[in-house]
Amino acid sequence: MSTIPIIANRRAVRAYEPREVEDAKIAALLEAATWAPNDRLREPWHFYVIRGEAKLRYEQLAKQFLEERFPTKPHLVKESLLVLENTPLVIVVTADKVPGDEASSEDNEYAAACAIHSMWLTAAEHGLGLVWRTRGIGLVRDERLHRFIGSPDNRKIIGSVFVGYPAADAPVTARTPFTEKTTWL
Repeated sequence: MSTIPIIANRRAVRAYEPREVEDAKIAALLEAATWAPNDRLREPWHFYVIRGEAKLRYEQLAKQFLEERFPTKPHLVKESLLVLENTPLVIVVTADKVPGDEASSEDNEYAAACAIHSMWLTAAEHGLGLVWRTRGIGLVRDERLHRFIGSPDNRKIIGSVFVGYPAADAPVTARTPFTEKTTWL
C-alpha cells in the first residue's frame, strides 16, 4: 500500500474490545516510535507502558482529576471513566527537556509527537486502534501523572496514548483539501 492511503486511513479509536494487547504488538508500536525523526538524533523520548494493576491505579488518578475538574458534571466524569476502563493499554510518552536550551527542548517535543504518530500508523498494521489524549483522562497537564510514572523533572509529558482492539470501525472524517491550506510562493 502506498503511504497516502495509510495516512488517510489513520483514525482516532476510542472504543475497544475487552482484550489485552500482546507484548509483541506493544513492542512493534514502540519500535516504530523509535524510528521517528528527531533533531540531532537525540532520541528524546521515553515510554511508560501502563496496563494491568498499574492501569487500575491510573484510573484512580483519572477519577480524582476529573471529579476535581468537573465537580458539577458527574455524567461527564462517568462517561470519561468508562472510556478509560474499557481501554486495555495506556502508553505515556515524554520528551527530554534540555536545561537552558528552550529551542532544543521544543524540538524534542516535536520528535515525541512524531513518535506517537509512528505508533499510530503502526497500530492499524497490527489490528489495533489508538487515540492520543492530552486533555481530560489523558492527564498530561496533571502533576499526579508525572509522579505516578516516576518521570524525572527533565521530561515533559507529551501525551497518553490509549491502545486496544477496536470495538467498531471508526468513521471516516472529511479533510480540507491541501489546496485550500497552501500558499505557493
